[in-house]
Amino acid sequence: MKKKKTLAALEPYLWLLPSILLMTIFILFPIFEVFRTSMSEVSKAGLVKGFCGFDNFAKVLRGSTFKLVLKNTLVWTIAVVVISTVFGFILALVLNNKFRFRKAVRAIVVFPWATSLIIQAGVWKFIIDKDYGALNTLLMKIGLISSPVNWTPTPGAYFAWEIFVGIFVTVPFVTFCVLSGLQSIDNSYYEAATVDGANYWQKLFKITLPLVKSSLTVSTVLNIIYVFNSFPIIWTITKGDPASRTDTLVTYLYKLAFYKGKSGEAAAVSVIGFLILCICASVYMVLSLRKEDED
Repeated sequence: MKKKKTLAALEPYLWLLPSILLMTIFILFPIFEVFRTSMSEVSKAGLVKGFCGFDNFAKVLRGSTFKLVLKNTLVWTIAVVVISTVFGFILALVLNNKFRFRKAVRAIVVFPWATSLIIQAGVWKFIIDKDYGALNTLLMKIGLISSPVNWTPTPGAYFAWEIFVGIFVTVPFVTFCVLSGLQSIDNSYYEAATVDGANYWQKLFKITLPLVKSSLTVSTVLNIIYVFNSFPIIWTITKGDPASRTDTLVTYLYKLAFYKGKSGEAAAVSVIGFLILCICASVYMVLSLRKEDED
């Protein structure tokens, strides 16, 4: 009997063991290695010479480039996450209604998210090109412009286009996260509100938003992580140029590691980004859960 009880107690852990091993090998060990590298002196050949404490962090934080890159990263993340969440929520409300060809429209909406980010970024880079871009060609054919327009005259303009592409490919993810929450709401809530004389906006803010808050929380936290770590869009369109004016932390650390051979400093940037993400995600989830408890 004791053996059976022991086996029964161990059984859940045996089933979890493969997952724990995979997480250890592919998640925990790489995180440990990044932290170790960030506190080590690393040669350009990638050989770890020894412990150097926080020297790599000091070199990174003293540089003026890092401040610019950190600012770009925060602007990029906040702009893409906030705007895509607003538009995604509105689009989800529209797609939750019954209309002709609704399935086809949903399939079209999900297409930008399902397509590779490199392909999306490459297509948009071609569209906005001054000399042979599709946007100038279209506007000239319909007579809105007489000569090609330079849509990216400054690094700021290039960065704005990258933010636009980020929003474009992120909106479908938010839309379908919110749509799944909307479809789980019982219609009886709206019927009761209608009987009580509630208008559309009262239903939206008193019924819809509170009941899809969990879906919005999930989509926002995942979006913060995905957008913060997004590499393909920035790299495909500008590679962070000119002079790191359009770099984010991810593209900047890539340059440090593979262009300049500064693996230790690149690891330090990675750790800083990891800590920022942990803090932001934790604060957002704590605030969201606290609001749910109060409600």
